[in-house]
Formats: sequence, structure tokens, C-alpha cells
Amino acid sequence: MKKMKLAYIAVAGAVALTSCNDFLDKMPDNRVDPQTPDQLLSMMVDGYSLANYAKLCEFSGDNIIDNNSPDENGVRYNLTPYDNNRIDDELFAWEDAESDMDTDSPSFVWEQCYHSIAVDNHVLEKIAEFEQTGKVNTFSQTDLDKMNAARGEALVSRAYHHFVLVNLFAQNYRGAELSKDLVGIPYVTVPESTVHVDYARESVADVYDKIEADLLEGLKYIDDTYYEQPKYHFNKAAAFAFAARFYLFKRDYPKVDYYATQALGASPASMMRTYWSVNYSNVDSQIMDYVSSTSQSNLLLMPTNSAFWRAIAAESRYALNRDAAKATIYGPGPTWSSYNFHPCYNGKLYINGKEEYGMYFMKVGELFEYTDKVAGIGYVHVVRAEFTAEETLLTRAEARIYLAAAGKPTAVADANGDLTTEGGRVYTMEDAVDDLRIWEEARRNLPAHYEFRETLTSGLIQSWYGQDRGYGIVKTLEELPINEICKSDDYPLTQDMLPYINCLLHFRRIETVFDGLRWFDIKRYGIEVTHKIGRTRVETLTKLDPRRALQIPVEVISAGMEANDRNLPLVDGQTGVKAIPFTGKLIKYNK
Repeated sequence: MKKMKLAYIAVAGAVALTSCNDFLDKMPDNRVDPQTPDQLLSMMVDGYSLANYAKLCEFSGDNIIDNNSPDENGVRYNLTPYDNNRIDDELFAWEDAESDMDTDSPSFVWEQCYHSIAVDNHVLEKIAEFEQTGKVNTFSQTDLDKMNAARGEALVSRAYHHFVLVNLFAQNYRGAELSKDLVGIPYVTVPESTVHVDYARESVADVYDKIEADLLEGLKYIDDTYYEQPKYHFNKAAAFAFAARFYLFKRDYPKVDYYATQALGASPASMMRTYWSVNYSNVDSQIMDYVSSTSQSNLLLMPTNSAFWRAIAAESRYALNRDAAKATIYGPGPTWSSYNFHPCYNGKLYINGKEEYGMYFMKVGELFEYTDKVAGIGYVHVVRAEFTAEETLLTRAEARIYLAAAGKPTAVADANGDLTTEGGRVYTMEDAVDDLRIWEEARRNLPAHYEFRETLTSGLIQSWYGQDRGYGIVKTLEELPINEICKSDDYPLTQDMLPYINCLLHFRRIETVFDGLRWFDIKRYGIEVTHKIGRTRVETLTKLDPRRALQIPVEVISAGMEANDRNLPLVDGQTGVKAIPFTGKLIKYNK
């Protein structure tokens, strides 16, 4: 029997196969068969991925370095990846990550996202069945409301998980036309009901269109009323934050601003986390506070099965260190240049075995679930704060920089609830600076006294980010080729905007460190990344490098799905580090 290309995922688990040919012609199905809106809502608890994509992204981007490569003084170490995990080497070298199918692997992310999509589709299929058979006519108004709440959550969840997949396993969105020639991922909208299902990879443009359709339809029905734990579901604020992120990737800045504002409400400053102001008595309390469901900052929390913390914190080869640390949590900034690092990290940084090996803080702390305390075995978990007020605020700030520079209005809802720019506000750059200032000043509420001599102003941003500060913090227009990656005639990045965008990207890199979101910023802006590997090897990921799309899982390729072509062209007879000019189509390179 041919393996399925996405792998069948039954909500309640698969049953054993027999040798009966008749049975093999049917889908083994032990799925829950919900009969009430309450059961639909209960099913959606399983509609969220247990995979953490942070490791895939962080090891691919510029937040992690190889401690076994020489530093500027020639000093290097002889460390191994955590648990001698070969996949860490593969990810860091932008090779096909095929040596592991366990947690924190492309296989696990792929399988978990499509499992979640299968749950979403099963819920939506049952709703359609209720409506087609007339069963819906027997529901009370409360049951109707619950059914629609499940509909909204399933649609937004389906959109979100496809969004994660397409941005990991495909090239970056390049606008409506160029994206038609980019190979995306299968967009699955119906539950599997047969043994053999062929799934075609759709274009990135088609995938984005379907994400948008699901997202907008789902937003009509999202209802927080029926969640016992709203922060673990796509509540309204989280759904709006997702919409803001989606339109940021599309460069539709009026909609970015609109949805981010809906998520943040009237007082974004009151939604910033208070984590920085607390002296914690132990590590566990520090971990739990950062991912607390009572935190006003956390909009959507996702418990994952992940050992990512161990990969960067166990005296390991790969870590946040050297220039990567200086560009994030252990380096300078416009208002804290008089300190070695932003004082908000005082008392919250931990070292990777030894100080010279790197550092981290407890946003990626591990929560261990024992299955046998005597044997000391169990499952490792990392709770992702997938959508936060801080990241959403910086998303809005980015949109306002482009809107202000272009002199174009933001989106507003008309009488029918449709978005339009008619009557929308035209922002000034000061509006964007206000958002950046809210983010920065939220980190000044510290347990110990620190004197900040500078207030973040437009003038300070222009002066501080107007010159090279080292560590790759300040980039030139040529080093941020977003105009080429995803061209926008309405919102081009210009020289005058550079200080503000450099500030924005610096703050986003600090805010999202260890989350994996920096990788998507690298893809969106076409930022070049160089990895020094071991004693002598150097690999450079150029702005349109085919390796910016992770390889789809090896077992999916074995089942017949088209693999990503990640080969570089030949340069002087050797494997090159510079891709040929990208014309919009995925070019087949000769090995």
C-alpha cells in the first residue's frame, strides 16, 4: 500500500490494519464523531500544533553562532550539539534536515501542522453536515453561537497552520504575480476519507489567497465567550494579531495597522508585560511568569513538545553568542548605550555552561512532564507565546513607518464592516516612533534603579541608527532589499526611512529572539546571513538563495511529493554560495 503524502492523522488515533483487501481499500477511521456544538468546541483543543518551529528558524538565521568556529581572536571550542544531534549541524549549514524525525524537526512540524489542519477540517465538515441535514434547526440560540464560535476558531486555526507551513517550506511571498511561480505547500480543506490521497503543492500565491479567505471568514465568528482558557485558543485579540502578521508579510500596511490596533485596543502601554520588573526567587517561577495565561501581554499560548532549550543552553556547540548576542540581548541600543546590555536583562540572563559559550533567558525555559519520576523519564515542553502585545505593537510600528513615509491612509471599517482607506488617518513618523517608544519604555520598569539618560525620539533614532554600530545592527539600503523581494510601488523602502526601519528591526530581533520570528524577517527583507562552520567552512545565504525554503520532510518526498530544489549553481567548478539572479520561477539547478 502506497504511503500517503501528508500521512493520515485520525483525531482519536489510527487503528491497526489487517490483511483483508476489502478493509485496506477503506480508510481506517477511529475519529471522534461530534454531535453537539459543545463537542465541536472540545475538539478544537486538539486543533493546535504541538510542534515548536523555533529551532528550525533560529538555527537557520543570525541569532545562533557555531562556538567551534574561530572568533575574532582565533579562539574556538570543541563542543558537540546537544545529545550529539546531527540535525543541529544540518539546520545550521542550511542542508536538508533529514537525520531526525523527532521533536524540533521539519518532520514533526509538518506532521503536527497537518494534524491540526485535519482537526479543523473535521470540525468544519461536521458544521456543514449539521447545516445540510437541518440538524442546526434544532439548536438553541446558545448552541448556534457555540457552533459558529467553533467555525471561526477552526477557520482561523486552519489559516494559521498553513501560514506556518508555507513560510517554512517555501520561498518568501513575493507579491501576487511573482508568487504564482513559487512552489508552496498543499492547502488541505477536507478531511481524508480514503487510504490513498494525492496532494499537490500549490503556488505560494494560491496558498496566501486561501489563507486570507479562511482568516477573513473566521474573523466573523471568533467568540471568546465559550473558552475556559482563552489564551490557549484563537481569541479575538490573537486572531487580530495573526491578521496583522499575515498582512505584514503581504506588505498590505493599511490592514496591518487596522488589525494590530484591534488586537492592542486603546491602551497598548497597559498591555506590555511586567516580567522585567520582577525579582524571581527561582527559575520555575521566571519561566511560568513569562508564559502566564494571566499576562496581559500573552495573546496566544501554544504548549509544545520541544527540547529547544537544551539545544542552546546545555554547554552546546550552537548558541546565542558573540555578534549575535551583541545584536540582541547583550548589546547596545539607542537609549541604553551607557550599559553593556539593556538593564531589563539584569538578573535574568543565564550562561550556556560557561560564559564564553553564550547565553539565554527563560522565555524558552523547559517544563518537564514526568511519566516515571523514579526512572526520571518523561516529556519536555516549551510553551510558545505565539502572539504577544509587544510583537504586535512592533508589527504596527513597521506598518506606520511605511504609511507615514508614503503619506497614505490606514484602513478603517465602513458601515458594512468592510475595510477601506476612505477616511483613514494619514500618520506621521512620530506615530511610528510613539509605538517604538512604548515598547522601549516598558523595559525600563525595573526592580533596581537604572538611570536612562535618553528618551527615544525621532532625532535619537536618526542619529543612533544613522551610523554603523557594529554587530550587524545597522544595515544599508542594499542590505535590506525588501523592494526586490516583495516589490511595492505604493510602499518602497527609501534611504530616508532607513534609521526607523533599522530601529524597528533591531527591536523586533530583541523581542523575538528564541521565537524563530527573526528568520521570517530575514526572508521578508532579503537579509544576507553568513554562518561560520567549524574551523574553516563559511556559508553565505544570499537574498534569493533557494535554501531559504526548508526542505520538506524526507518521508513526504519518499511518498512522492515534489521536493524543494535547494541546490546552488556551480561557481568555478565548486558549489557556490551565491544564487543566480532570481526571475520569479524556481530554477532547476544541475548538481
